[in-house]
Amino acid sequence: MNDFNQKTTSKALGLTLTAVVAALYVAITMLVAPIGFGPVQLRLSEGLNHLAAWNKRYVVALGLGVLIANMVSPLGWIDWVFGTLGTVIMTGLTYLLTRKVEKPLIKIIISTVIVLTIGMAILAAEFTFAFAIHAHGAFAPDHSSSSLLANWLSYYVSLVPGELVSLVVGGIVIYALSKVVNLKK
Repeated sequence: MNDFNQKTTSKALGLTLTAVVAALYVAITMLVAPIGFGPVQLRLSEGLNHLAAWNKRYVVALGLGVLIANMVSPLGWIDWVFGTLGTVIMTGLTYLLTRKVEKPLIKIIISTVIVLTIGMAILAAEFTFAFAIHAHGAFAPDHSSSSLLANWLSYYVSLVPGELVSLVVGGIVIYALSKVVNLKK
């Protein structure tokens, strides 16, 4: 195969993998849609965030998947913008911090820590912002307060358990997949 065909095939494969992961994210989110949105959520598609530890294409794929899935979010434009931006930030950071890590389990642990800290902090800030401006679809935190920090903390604490479950389930699947498929390619 000549160099041109090889580059074209490689680009096509990369685009296909990006589209498949984005579509998977959307499909899994829609499957659990009633519990995939809100301050207490179980969005199993978040387990796919671990893929960013293997290849930067998955940062784009997950960002695109979140944008499309969030089109049905009760928060509307707030979730489209900040949900997508938060995903790109946390998965981009995951990619950067795990590029030289070879062991799949360590990659998944680093990814989990980043998503549970930075990712959920951004999402809690998004919910706090939406509630503060009385956005359509906004929901009160568990312990509504006049303090933005108290509201943020309430959202954060309510988000982490569901996210942890999604990351553990996804971590198991991605770990097993990494043993049979080269996720770096």
